[in-house]
Amino acid sequence: MAQYVEQTIQSVLRQDYPRIEYIVVDGGSTDGTLEILQRYEDRLRLVSGRDSGAADAVNKGFRLSRGEIFAYLNADDYYLPGAVSCAVDALSAHPDVAVAYGDAEWVDDLGQTLGAYPTQAFDASELARHCFISQPAAFLRRWAFERAGMMDVRLHYTYDYDLWIRIARRHALRKLDAKLAASRMHRRGKSLGARRAVFEETLRLLRHHYQYAPFGWVHSYCAYRLDGRDQFFEPLRPSFFKYAVSLPAGLCLNPDHPFRYAREWSAAMSLAGLRRRLAALFRPKRPQLERPWATPSAAVRQPVS
Repeated sequence: MAQYVEQTIQSVLRQDYPRIEYIVVDGGSTDGTLEILQRYEDRLRLVSGRDSGAADAVNKGFRLSRGEIFAYLNADDYYLPGAVSCAVDALSAHPDVAVAYGDAEWVDDLGQTLGAYPTQAFDASELARHCFISQPAAFLRRWAFERAGMMDVRLHYTYDYDLWIRIARRHALRKLDAKLAASRMHRRGKSLGARRAVFEETLRLLRHHYQYAPFGWVHSYCAYRLDGRDQFFEPLRPSFFKYAVSLPAGLCLNPDHPFRYAREWSAAMSLAGLRRRLAALFRPKRPQLERPWATPSAAVRQPVS
């Protein structure tokens, strides 16, 4: 992440909040990242050495920290001006809130805005369907992170999602009406560079916490396995065949809730949509215009039509 890390560092150092303890945990980078970090060693604490993944690195940094409000930032994301002050003020004003999170924007390699992250007001039940909390825009109380058991180091892609679910079972979370961070989307990043593994770990996570994998994630996974589209730069492209495949796949993933999944599956296709999909099987294919970006969660919230 050498090409991004300096912007990330500066976004922290330029915050207007006066008391920031900044710890950078590096897993042993060999791409020039360490040389960049060493230029800032008078303004941050650098820890470099092998770890077992990003979740382990977050836990390591947390154990070295002392602050009562905790946040973690990936090497390719960055804060917007005033983010820390905004989060601290919100948590100070609401002592019962364990996590405060704001809005965020997706940016590309060059920092150009791609769109808004689909955040929404907190609703614990909605976490069973999709993750609507943007990690770089989230700030936690120290005690909330400790009581949740910190990061699950067995997870490689969904450790943020897992953390929100575990905290939400015991404490309140609050959305702020402010844009706090930028989340970088590029094909070398984990979320797009390992799509199959991300989908499969997400499905396991949802089955673990809720004993149910919802149609939206099953349909997106089936679509990815059939066409390989990343469902961000290459938006999910529905088809009757993908929809049909998602029925046996979902029933296999939900052996304890077959009727629930069948109802959700059938409700996703309107009668008019079914007619259009059947008709499309016998029409010549025409080129489709691409949207510049989309997400699995946003793409599957609406019925397949």
